[in-house]
Amino acid sequence: MSIYNRELVKHVKQIEKLLLIIVVISVLAILKLLSFVFVPLVAAALISFIFMPFVRRSVKRNVSNWITMPLVLLILFAFLGFLVLLVQISTREFVGVDVQFWYDSLERVNSMLSPLLDMLGFEHLSRSNITNYIQNNAELTRKMYAILGTILDFTQRTLIMLAMTLFYVVLFLSGSINMRNIMQAAIFKRATPATRTFLILEKSLGKFLTVKFLISLTTGIAASVSCVAFNIKFPIFWGVLVFVLNFIQLFGSIVSTTAVSLFALSQIDNTGTVFAFIGLIIAIQIVFGSILEPIFMGKAFSINTITILIMLMFWGYMWGIIGLILSVPITVVFKTVLSQSGRYKIISDLME
Repeated sequence: MSIYNRELVKHVKQIEKLLLIIVVISVLAILKLLSFVFVPLVAAALISFIFMPFVRRSVKRNVSNWITMPLVLLILFAFLGFLVLLVQISTREFVGVDVQFWYDSLERVNSMLSPLLDMLGFEHLSRSNITNYIQNNAELTRKMYAILGTILDFTQRTLIMLAMTLFYVVLFLSGSINMRNIMQAAIFKRATPATRTFLILEKSLGKFLTVKFLISLTTGIAASVSCVAFNIKFPIFWGVLVFVLNFIQLFGSIVSTTAVSLFALSQIDNTGTVFAFIGLIIAIQIVFGSILEPIFMGKAFSINTITILIMLMFWGYMWGIIGLILSVPITVVFKTVLSQSGRYKIISDLME
């Protein structure tokens, strides 16, 4: 090969690398810009893996899609109704509480944290300070209206995304969007590895999502029961909070445990009882999250902590809180696909 040809090949490879970088950046920008489209699409793809075995058995038994799809939608609507019911019940807990309760809780927190506040130079949050702030600050009213508008906008977008997710779930399960064919055309180029990878994904991801839901639900119930046992206010609310945040790997359990523990400080006067409650909440998280969950997950969750942290930060930046919840299932998909690709299997091994 002449010097000219070698230089030409070198420049072509450089151009290919540059184009690859441009394509990756463009794809990431599109994923972030059109998150309202891709978030329900990805969520629907993940949910559909749970129902794929049920749909396949129905097809083998010659059951019509006109029967299978409504059953799937009925299950999903029942789950959504369950979540709405929990939110309604936990909201009623707050409505029935007198304002004096919050002032008393604030005074207890002040008495416990006063040495720390004095050391840091912060002003104590007393009842008179809060009352004066509410009465004399016109900006507070405007902020409350802004918060209300944000909540309404978030509710509207959430409802739209839920409707889109259900629509995509039907498309995936009915075969209108065939993930096996997409993987074959875009990644493997052959039917056999694409089918094998799809079946592995169906098993591992379905198991991951099912176990994660059951572990999170059990953890939330255990937290609620603990709050009732120690006479902590709003036990259902804290159980729902633990249940929801538990879907965010690593950080969720830390945030929920910290929130429940801090609230317990304002409720329990006895120091020994406070430490007993906090120790119980931490033990619940360790038993369910650090012991039982990995055992039931098995190889479906053999991903190292560094990979989880990187994916949490990346998808959290891309799609916010929803990205944090979806980050680990998406990582499971990437790892499974890479492990079945001989060329990139080393990356999958590094993720374990």
